[in-house]
Order: sequence, then C-alpha cells, then structure tokens
Amino acid sequence: MTTAIAQALADLAAHLGADRVITDPARLITYAIDAGLDQGHPDGVVFPRSVDEVVRLVRRAAEHGVPLVARGAGTGLAGGAVAEHGGLVVQLGLMNRVLELDVTGRSAVVEAGVVNLAFDTQARDRGLFFPPDPSSQRAATIGGNIGTNAGGPHCFKYGVTSNYATGVEAVLADGRIVRPGGRALDYPEYDLTALFVGSEGTLGIVTRANLRLLRNPPAVRTLLAAFDTIERAGAAVSAVIARGLVPATMEMMDDRITRIIEEYAHPGLPLEAGAVLIVEVDGYAESVDPQIAEIEAILRDHGAQELRLAQSAAERDRIWYARKSAAGAMARLAPAYYLVDGTVPRSKLAQTLAAINHILEEAELRAGHVFHAGDGNLHPLILIDDPSDRALIARVLDTGRRILEVCVAAGGSITGEHGVGIEKRAFMPLMYRPEELALMWDIKTVFDPAGIMNPGKVLPPPVAPPDLPGFPGSTTSPLPASLVSPESAHEAATLLKDLTGAGASVRIRGGGTKSAMLPAADVVVSTERLAGIRTLAPDDLYVTAGAGTRLNDLQAILEQQRMWAPLVSPWPAGTIGGIIAANANAPLRMRYGNVRDLVLAATVALPDGRVVQVGRPVVKNVAGYDLVKLHVGAHGTLGLLCDVTLKLAPLPRARATLVALPRRMAQALEIGASLLQNSLVASAVLVLEIADDGAWMPDIPVALARRPATLVIYTVEGMAEDVAAELDLARGMLRATGVPAVQIDAPAGSDVWAAFIRASGAHDMLVRAGVAPKDVGALLQRTGPGSTESYLIDLAAGQIYLREPAPPGTGHAAIVTRLRAAAQELGGYTVVLAAPARPRLDLWGHAPDAMDLMRALRRRWGADGLLNPGAFVV
Repeated sequence: MTTAIAQALADLAAHLGADRVITDPARLITYAIDAGLDQGHPDGVVFPRSVDEVVRLVRRAAEHGVPLVARGAGTGLAGGAVAEHGGLVVQLGLMNRVLELDVTGRSAVVEAGVVNLAFDTQARDRGLFFPPDPSSQRAATIGGNIGTNAGGPHCFKYGVTSNYATGVEAVLADGRIVRPGGRALDYPEYDLTALFVGSEGTLGIVTRANLRLLRNPPAVRTLLAAFDTIERAGAAVSAVIARGLVPATMEMMDDRITRIIEEYAHPGLPLEAGAVLIVEVDGYAESVDPQIAEIEAILRDHGAQELRLAQSAAERDRIWYARKSAAGAMARLAPAYYLVDGTVPRSKLAQTLAAINHILEEAELRAGHVFHAGDGNLHPLILIDDPSDRALIARVLDTGRRILEVCVAAGGSITGEHGVGIEKRAFMPLMYRPEELALMWDIKTVFDPAGIMNPGKVLPPPVAPPDLPGFPGSTTSPLPASLVSPESAHEAATLLKDLTGAGASVRIRGGGTKSAMLPAADVVVSTERLAGIRTLAPDDLYVTAGAGTRLNDLQAILEQQRMWAPLVSPWPAGTIGGIIAANANAPLRMRYGNVRDLVLAATVALPDGRVVQVGRPVVKNVAGYDLVKLHVGAHGTLGLLCDVTLKLAPLPRARATLVALPRRMAQALEIGASLLQNSLVASAVLVLEIADDGAWMPDIPVALARRPATLVIYTVEGMAEDVAAELDLARGMLRATGVPAVQIDAPAGSDVWAAFIRASGAHDMLVRAGVAPKDVGALLQRTGPGSTESYLIDLAAGQIYLREPAPPGTGHAAIVTRLRAAAQELGGYTVVLAAPARPRLDLWGHAPDAMDLMRALRRRWGADGLLNPGAFVV
C-alpha cells in the first residue's frame, strides 16, 4: 500500500468511521474477486451511505491519485469489479433505498445498491415490473445492472437495462455530481445516460438511477419442447418470429447440458432430445392460450418430438428450475467453470454452435450450451477440472477467444450481457478498429482525465488510428457547391474533412423538414443519395438502410415482409437519419420503445475524415461504450449518420382506437391516467385540447362543436385477443365515468400526433414541454392554456405539445417563457419545435449540468462547432 492510499484511507476512516473502511488483509480477500476468474488486490474497501459520502471519498482519492472501483454484489463474470491495479473498492450496498415508485407514471428512483429482485418484487406488488432479469438477480444490484447493461431471459421481448434507464446520478473523477437525463423523456442533451449504462464504472460512480417500469402481464403460459437437433430447434425459433409472434422468452439447452441438469436436479427433462426449447408467452388471459396453441403448431411443423405445456405454477417453476440449475449442475462436475458470453444474429445460431463444438473438441474441453435463443445470446459453460493448472486455464481462455472470434465473424458481439471488464479487454479489437476504439478513449479521457475510475477495464491500451493528413486547416482545394450529396460514407467523410478543414460551416440535411429553423451555413450536405436498403434480415428482425431513406419508403418495403420499424414521422419527406438525429419519438414509444431503443448500429462519417461503424445488428451488445445512442438526438453535431440498422417488429395483428369526449380537461386527465395505469398493449394515451376548427384531424368521427374541444384518444395494438381484452377494460372504465366514446380502426394515436405537428402553419409556434408523467397535471395548472392555444398531451411520455397560431412575434416569447419556467420547476424542460421568428426565441432553454462534457465531445468529433452549427443546445 502506498503512502497516498494509506493517507486516503485514514482520512475516510476518520470521517465515515472505522466500521465502514476495511483494510484487514483477511477481510479484503472477499473483495479481491467477483464471480469470474480474474483476481485483484484492493488496498481497502469503503462503504458509503450517501452521494455526499461518495463525493468526499472521490475527492480524497483524486487528491492522492488513488484508483476507485465501484462494486455492487460482486456477481459480475468479467472482472469489472476487481481492483486489478489496487486502490479502493467502493461498495455501494448500503445505498439501497427505493426513493420513489410512481405507479401512474410507471417509473422509479432507486439508489445503486438496491437489489434487482427486491426492487422487482416491490414493483410487482404495485402491478408493475422491472424487465431486466439476470440470473444473479437475487443478489445483483441496480448499480451493477447499469454498469454491465444487464439483460436476462426476457430480453428478446423486453430489452436490456439501457432500455429502462432514463437518467442517472453519477460522481465524476473530480468529485462533481452530474445528473444526465431524469424523470422526463427526451431532454435536449447528448445521451450521456447511455454512456454510463454499460461503462462498468470507468466514467464515474453511479449512485442513483431513474428507471422505467412496465405493467406486469396478468397471465403467462410456459411450454417445453424437445427437438432432435439444435438446427431444427433454431429453425422453429425463426418460424415463430416469422409468424409475427413475440414470446416473452425463448431459451434453449443442448443435449449435453440437459443430461447434466437432469443428473443434478432431476426435473424430468427429455434426455433423448438433441435440444430443449423453453418458450414463454404473456399477456391477457384471453390471449396466452391462443398464442401458445399457435406456437405449438409451429413447433410440431418444424419437428418437435415432444411438447409439455405447464398446467400449473408448480409445473412452470419446475421448467424454470431446470433452466436455472445449469450453473449449479456444472459445479457438481468440476470445481470451476468458464462461462462464455457471445451474441450472434439468431438465424446463425445453429452454424455458430457447430463451429463452437468443433473448437471445444479440438481443445479437448468438456462443455454444455445454454443460451437465449430469442436474441442469439450464447453461453457455453466450459468445465475447469483443476483451477490451479495454469496451462489448463490458458487453454480455456484461448478457447473462449476462439469462440468469440466465431461470434464476431457471424456479425455478433464478444459480450451480450456480462460486460468486458478484464476478461474480454484484449478481445475488443476483434469487434472494433483503432478508429472506433479511439472514440471510446476520447470518452474515457473527457470523463476521467486522471484515469482513476476503474482503470484498465473495458478498453485495451490505446492504439493511434490511421493518420489522416491534412486535418484541420491544410486543404487547398476550393470549396464545393453550396449543396452537395455524397453517395457513400467515405465520400461524405472526405467531404466533411475538406470543408471543415477549410473553416467552412456545414449544415446536414435529410428530408429538409427542420431546415427552416436553423441558421444558414456555408455548405449544405444532403443525405439524399445515401438512401436505400443495404440489408433486410426479417429472420433476425433488423434492417440496415441509408440514412437518407424516407421512412415511408422503408415501411412500404417492410410491409411486404409483414414487418415494420415502429417509427412515425409527421412529414412524408422525413428520413430515418433525420428522425434519429432529432430523436423524434411518437406516442407509440410506450408500446415499442424509444428511438434510442430501436437503433442497433450505424455508420458515421466524422469531420476528420474517419468513417466509424458503431454497434452490431443484435439486440444484446455490451462491448464498450454505447456510441450508437450518443448520436440519437445529437442533431448531427457529432457526425453524419450514413446508414443505420433498425430493430424491426412484426406488424400488429390488430389495432383499434377509442375516442372519448370528456367534459373538461381535469376529467380528461383523470380518464387518461386511469387508462394509462391499466394499459398493457396500448400504443398511445393522448389528451387533446383543440382551439381551432380541427380540420387537420381527418377521420375522427366526433363532432367538435364547442371550443375548446377536449378529447381522449386511446390506441391499442398487438395480438387480437390482447386488443379485445384491453378495449373491454377501457370501455368499462369509460362507462363508469359517463363519458361517451366511439371505437375506430384508424387513425391511431401516433397518426393524430403526426397530424397535430404537421398542422403548424408558417406563423404558428409549436413547442414541446417534457416533465415526469405524474407531473403533467401540475404543469397544466401552473400554465393554463390560452384561448387560442391547442394542446396535445402524450401522457405516457409526460410531454405536452402546444401550438399557438399568431402573426409573427405576437406573444410567442411570453408563452415559451411561461411554459419553460413551469416545466423547469418540475424538473423538466421546454423546447421550441417551430416558430416564425427564430432569432427572437431561445429554442432550447436548457443548460445540462454536464454541458462541459458535451462540449468537449463536440470539440473532438464535431469540428469544434463547424458541423451543424446552431442545430442543438451544445
């Protein structure tokens, strides 16, 4: 232990108490490892109870240059919480309070030490649930889940931790607290929350999180199916998806692990099967039986030898006990095992498993396979007969590397849910070129310049990217025409390099739907020729298309495959690149996820001439920092999106909308809150206050005689039985209030949202205010609609859209000031989406506390403001 570390520990013991600072070598052994194979040598362990105590210890560590390693329950498998280079382990288990659980808004605020299962149990007691369910959830903490972007069996349908973290509180390496994101959605700032999720404590210590919750499905059915081969089971999985079904989970085990589990736990597994598939569906009681019956028929058609449908909770528990006994069963055969974690597109599961088995045979290692078939996440468990045999350990780790090479070659990732840590740090170049790794090092340097936050984890030593001579400022070529349209990412990168190198400002334009709001630039770079589908993989539920592709054109092609990208644009000319850059979320996000949740990968042209490829076409990929989400909502200020890979969904089999006419706004909000609280398959819960003639809202069969007219619009979609069940509940609620309602097939709520935005005229002002959903009523009470103002309220998102028609300059600034002040008091924001006189209005009115970090990233990647100037808050 160095003198600096000893001094830091002494200071902390004096402040926190000796009982919360461990230095005894025997007690430190517990904290030298996690659940993986890597070992460290911590000099001390500190147990803070509050963020103020974390700030104090971080400042002490920074003063003395002491490394800090944040730790939850130590259940990680990649060495992420191991003090490889000594220093202090910051054990966050005492910060274990659920600070708020908002049932109406379906959100929570929790401290980092809250245990996943305890939190999920508390949420389920209120009719909600937290979808990420790693196998270690009985012990794993929310902070650890955030650190590794944890997943679990239900990720195929519900996603991973990053899909549910809307904001974090984190302590940076200098002791400063930052709070990116929050209770509202779509804050006008770079998505720094996405950087913290999956960063494994290398950017700061996360002390608190804002989390999104879902309604707990009222019914579930579980099916076990036996197949003679992995290939047939894999084909059956693809067939289920192709039919437009989305089970809650699809888990698979090979014959080896099946026999091992049966000998260990005796759950009654079919030992003659080459593969065992577990399928679980959820929804309303009226829906789960038809779903499972259809799946049974598909599985039989694809060679299922045996089907067992759980007839009771006990039988369901027995099936899941078998699946979750894999690790314990392996431990019975050997004193240790190595659990590999790789992901491939699901259509490549069978061929990948065949290649992996060949590698295992060559290495003469025993193993079994258990994996998440729905999302292609493989978990070979390799037995280690003698953990003290260094040659054996080296052979096992080399085999793990060879397995992950196969996964990457198949278009997958070196880690789907366990993280990189120490274990896979050296494997990062398998996935990323020096250009991409350099971007990650940029982020690390901006957030942690001294390198004290979990040093040595995730990133391999930096390697300089290829030299790009001539940037900045050395080009002697004349400037091109004022409007240019590159045809490729490399042409775009060269163009940006030449332009910004000459000091020219560049405006990026997609469909041109937002150009009127932006100041002029020297040159406009259009994505018009960066259009068209590059790859369409319906079996793997993704499409890769040029950023200049119009959304309407893309949807028309996908519809032929009975698929769609769950996005909506108010404008026919809207491009997918523009939607992503603007983070334009329609109300259907409540059913399908935010824009940030749908973008799996992207190719980006940077102003220094680099072309980088970020992300992978798989749902689960936690290898390094999430560079993809950083570009969502960045308004083109960090690079030019050239092509993007989107997650697809089957077209809903049924869709219907209820339109209700409450008597007043207060009643509309009450009805909307009740509908929201009980919704399971809703894609929109809207409240409208319409002051104009409503001509922009065609096909709504409601007489809008009085002004203002108040409407509640409620859209549900999905399986026909789910839609019918939810509509019955909604109609019953409306009858109890005495509010009249009609059911229509179209338009859906998101179509109404699009029409409301599109209806803004040349002299109209359109603003969006965002608060926590529970605070929408309070925001309206503090502002009050004017007699000429029309409102659209997206209750699930906590967003209010206000449209005010007026001659230029009349009252617009006062309206924005009034709404912005009220929203900020509630922890929200207000942005101007359209206005006739831009220079007179502050479009953003938001000052993130991490603005300096955002500006540092833009200086590095956005040509110091020359790329899309004036387009965003930074």
